[in-house]
Amino acid sequence: MVDKIFYPQPIIPVGPSKDGGKPQKAGQLVQTSFKDVLENQITTGSLKFSAHAQQRLASRNIQLTPADVAKIKNAVDQAALKGAKDSLIMMDNMAFVVSVKNRTVVTAVDDARMKEHVFTNIDSAVII
Repeated sequence: MVDKIFYPQPIIPVGPSKDGGKPQKAGQLVQTSFKDVLENQITTGSLKFSAHAQQRLASRNIQLTPADVAKIKNAVDQAALKGAKDSLIMMDNMAFVVSVKNRTVVTAVDDARMKEHVFTNIDSAVII
């Protein structure tokens, strides 16, 4: 069996940097609050549609305009700011179940199928 020889490294005290304590521009950190970073991620995050939601949109002949998608995205942003995880978003006789955490539309329901439909596993509702 081979024994390893340990050579201790000398402890060197940390002193001021050679450039007078000024941070370097390349490594300079920008101070931003967690709230600002979170709000930036929420507002710049895109909205995705799951394969199931895409099937439901196609089979139920639901057509969304870019303005409709923007409204849904804003509703998801509002739900996220309130701490929602899974939300029901109701808009213009349509309903969408959205995973707020993943920013993904899970399913879509039109007004004809909404009358006898029970929505489960949601913790919030946004009506727009």
